[in-house]
Amino acid sequence: NSHQLSSVPLQILFYVNGIYYIFYFLATLAMIVYKSEVFSYPDDFLAPDLALLFIMAILEVPRLHLAFCFLRGSKGNLSEEEAPLGLSLVITVGSVILSVYFLVWQTYVLKADVILNALLLFTYGLESVLKVVAIAAFV
Repeated sequence: NSHQLSSVPLQILFYVNGIYYIFYFLATLAMIVYKSEVFSYPDDFLAPDLALLFIMAILEVPRLHLAFCFLRGSKGNLSEEEAPLGLSLVITVGSVILSVYFLVWQTYVLKADVILNALLLFTYGLESVLKVVAIAAFV
């Protein structure tokens, strides 16, 4: 079959999400440090907030790698394989839950947290829809 089934918009979104997540992680980390200095951040809440941010970062690596390998393009979308994209979609659920945590349940939620997480959740949602469409095309 000579038809290309991989999704260009999905590929672009993987790249944008990778760059945005680096910004998101650094901004969220800086805000946690800021909140711990400015507000009376209970010690027993600071460690879990930091741990969840690092768990989220650890999840982001295989999530994006399974869908899009920056070096080889050998996974998921570019190779038109549904299994890596499907697994990436499953990992995205964990990332969404953690993003909702930082949007709603972390110790202090600032307006900047709301904006950062709303944008992240929007990109996760758009990416998930495009993954489902790509998987359907590959099958």
